[in-house]
Amino acid sequence: MAGTGGRLRWLVLAAPVLGLLAWFAIGKAGGAVAGLLLAAMLLANVVGAVQHAEVLAHRLGEPYGTLVLTLAVTVIEASMIVSLMLNGEPNPHLARDSVHAVVVLVLHGLAGMSILLAAWKHGVPEFRTEGANAFLTVLLPMAVLVLVLPNHVLSAPGPYFSPVQVGFVAFTCLALYGVFLFVQTVRHRAFFTAPDTGPHTGPDTGADTAGGPQAPPPGSREAWIAFAMLVASLVAVVLLAKSMAPFIRGGVAALGAPLALEGVIIAAIVLLPETASAMQAALRNRLQTSINLALGSAVACIGLTIPTVALVAWWMGQELALGIDQGATVLLALSFATAIITYGTGRTNLLAGFVHLVLLATWVFVIFQP
Repeated sequence: MAGTGGRLRWLVLAAPVLGLLAWFAIGKAGGAVAGLLLAAMLLANVVGAVQHAEVLAHRLGEPYGTLVLTLAVTVIEASMIVSLMLNGEPNPHLARDSVHAVVVLVLHGLAGMSILLAAWKHGVPEFRTEGANAFLTVLLPMAVLVLVLPNHVLSAPGPYFSPVQVGFVAFTCLALYGVFLFVQTVRHRAFFTAPDTGPHTGPDTGADTAGGPQAPPPGSREAWIAFAMLVASLVAVVLLAKSMAPFIRGGVAALGAPLALEGVIIAAIVLLPETASAMQAALRNRLQTSINLALGSAVACIGLTIPTVALVAWWMGQELALGIDQGATVLLALSFATAIITYGTGRTNLLAGFVHLVLLATWVFVIFQP
């Protein structure tokens, strides 16, 4: 086991170098083999980025730990969206589909599975309602402003904002996220820490500390190395994502799948490592950490990705179709109503997790059978 852990550590450290070499050697090559190699390097660097972020998380403690993870994932998502925008035929719906997918996958998939696992193993897991409600307080208006409001303004037809409206909404999302960060890290930091329900109330680092003493946090030197490697991994992800863009688009076209599947694929890729961390936390009865990771991803996604994509779209002269259709709007309203009920008491159970997963399955079904 120790040898396996050592090999994995070296693989994580080598991932940025291998990723950059793969991008340089086969980044513009065609064919399925090249696409699979790029995908493998992309996933390796995504996992590596999260591993390095977890080292920083252990050093910084909650809520800074999960904040590092969510910001890293948001950078990855924004880079993939921008890469697809810069390659091939313009897809004005890409940002909308990706953000919508992140919100739904987080509210139902990531949170639902976390609740299901925690409830299955620990009965009635607990969390802080103040923190969960703070996430929803910001996420709900962000989602409505970006995904619903474009269908109901008069300055531009259909699902589009006018350029001035895009700028205003992007600034509003950025401002909301900035104030939320102040609340999360300074003003009400305790809202996002685990309730005192057991021997462990500190940050979850992926190690099961219930049966023994918690490992000491890494030193400053190790933390700085982790930060440097995190930056290197994110650079590799950005470049590999740009090279992967034609493969993702070509694969969706070859399958004859709806174009919205591009956004779902992006969201699923960037949420994979965070999903693994949230699942581990849930199994160890750290549901608060799972909620911080899940809802924090959605808040950071809209708060940072939309301003970035809006700026790129303005620079390229592309339009952004942000408004979702009526069926998706109904499901989004149901999603938030269910989430408000789920996070309203500070305790949850198996039924709540199953309901969220059923709503996720419904959303996926409607994509293929609108």
